[in-house]
Amino acid sequence: MDGESLHEIVKRAETNYVHGTSRLGEHVDFEMHATVEKIFAYLNSRHTTGSQDSLGRDKPFFNIVTAAVNIWYRATDLDRKDMIILPDKNGNVIPAFFATVLLQDWMKRNKFNVFLNHWGRTLAQYGSAVVKFVEQDGELKCSVVPWSRLIVDPVNFDALPRIEKFYKTPAQLMNMATKGHPDYAGYDMEKVKSLIENRGTRKNLNQEQVDNQAEFIELYEVHGLLSMATYNEAKGLKVSDADKTSFRQQMHVITWQEGKDGKDIDYTLFSGKEKQDPYMITHLIEEEGRTLAIGAVEYLFDAQWMTNHTMKAWKDQMDLASKLVFQTADTNFVGRNVLTNIENGDILIHSSGNPLTLMPNTGHDITNLKAFADQWRVMAQEITSTPDAVRGNTLPSGTPYSLGAYLGTQSLSLFEIMTENKGNSVEEMLRRFIIPNIKSKLNTKEEIIAIMEDRDIKRLDAMYIPREAARRYNSKVKKEFLNGLPNGVPSPYMPQVAESEVAGELSSMGNMRPLGPGDVTWAEALKDLEWKLDVGITNEQADKQAVFQTLTSVLQTLATNPGVLQDPNMKLLFGKILTMTNTVSPVELSAMPAPVATQPQPNQLPLEQLAANNKNVNG
Repeated sequence: MDGESLHEIVKRAETNYVHGTSRLGEHVDFEMHATVEKIFAYLNSRHTTGSQDSLGRDKPFFNIVTAAVNIWYRATDLDRKDMIILPDKNGNVIPAFFATVLLQDWMKRNKFNVFLNHWGRTLAQYGSAVVKFVEQDGELKCSVVPWSRLIVDPVNFDALPRIEKFYKTPAQLMNMATKGHPDYAGYDMEKVKSLIENRGTRKNLNQEQVDNQAEFIELYEVHGLLSMATYNEAKGLKVSDADKTSFRQQMHVITWQEGKDGKDIDYTLFSGKEKQDPYMITHLIEEEGRTLAIGAVEYLFDAQWMTNHTMKAWKDQMDLASKLVFQTADTNFVGRNVLTNIENGDILIHSSGNPLTLMPNTGHDITNLKAFADQWRVMAQEITSTPDAVRGNTLPSGTPYSLGAYLGTQSLSLFEIMTENKGNSVEEMLRRFIIPNIKSKLNTKEEIIAIMEDRDIKRLDAMYIPREAARRYNSKVKKEFLNGLPNGVPSPYMPQVAESEVAGELSSMGNMRPLGPGDVTWAEALKDLEWKLDVGITNEQADKQAVFQTLTSVLQTLATNPGVLQDPNMKLLFGKILTMTNTVSPVELSAMPAPVATQPQPNQLPLEQLAANNKNVNG
């Protein structure tokens, strides 16, 4: 990149990405752009060699990739309710609870479930997906960037700047460039106006016209670790020798248009520094030496091609068998291509006296073609781990149920690994982007009204009510002492009565609860939260019946033997069981308040005991 301008870097990267080939091994060449285009074509049931053969006959597309993609998508699905913050130690139980509530609130407001569905679909199709987190109008927005708009290094995603190609209408670009706009302040208005005057049609990375709408401006958004020389040059500042060896994460928006003399006119609309790269690469199963992993569609490239070839041969034979074809000994027809004549509907005229007999043209090889297609169908199911048991198809007659269940379990084991990788990616998203953004918006002491699920309300009330009841009693006793104990001995602390009063007030709020950080700000209360906590990601496809059975057994054990956890060995095994369910943390359970013993009525206690109770409560 030495000596190259930003526009030259982008142009070279686009040319290499579209037309270049990566040598991954002695026998393996990888063309990432061609692979992406082929995947997109197969997903839309389109041939890469045209929809007709050399004789003008339609080529059927017998799509086998969509079913595999749907199974991968369904088997690795994640939902926002499956994401919780787990405490890594007893002291982080309450911060973990607050973080989970805040996280769920952020996901609802920003439609994170829509993002998860889009992300999961792209992963199933391509094997990899690039996600983008940017802050717009004060909110963190997440999106999945289509592979058709990305220009990246095919071997290492982080090796070169990430380039996203997109189009804007004049109105959209003017709105982005409006001075004072909080997210886009700094766009060069004069260059924007010049671009709008010379706008054109949208094109893809192959420079093929997308449509006939001449109302779009082509833009390139560049993110990467670039030299300060590149930055200063883009800003029109003086470049020093030290700038060439100093690097910073940068973001640029550029484009170019062909001038009247045939040379490109370069435009730099925006240049700035940024804290971190907004892009993040995610994989179902990462492949060595490739930026793009292998998804369900690419695994079926050969199977889809051979299936289409077999169905085309089958179709041609059936078409030929459906026609009445005659043959003659007339020498006038020597050298004529009968198949071409049949397709073109030519009329055969022969001389009199020569015989005209019916030619046998029945489909003679249909059985072999069907067997050949079945072999590729079985191979396609094996290579994508989608047998009939997973597809929901009826198994062949006589297949034992245990065998079907075993095949389904073994097939889903691969998807468990994929789901685990998705969970790791979500955890990285939370640590890098989401939790820091949530914390940055909470540099206050204000209460937050959170809408919670029943289980969250019960957990919060179990922690809040006893403490609030004790706090109110202490405040009341303190006031009585300051007033000289007008009623004599302070009234004793009755936990059940005090807690029932607090619970009654909270019940009127329904599923809403006020949350506050106490005497510190939220930012202080949740300091370094993303590194002190574990992020729990569960899978919708988990065997919930097995989880319920395990938790039921645990409940029965505790009910019949409450002191079982006093034994260190039993406590260790108990914690392991809860950890494997991935629904309840042993730390959460240990942090739950112990049941309060029933207190006798005040008139049943001597005065000395009442005084002792009051002294204990007040410390």
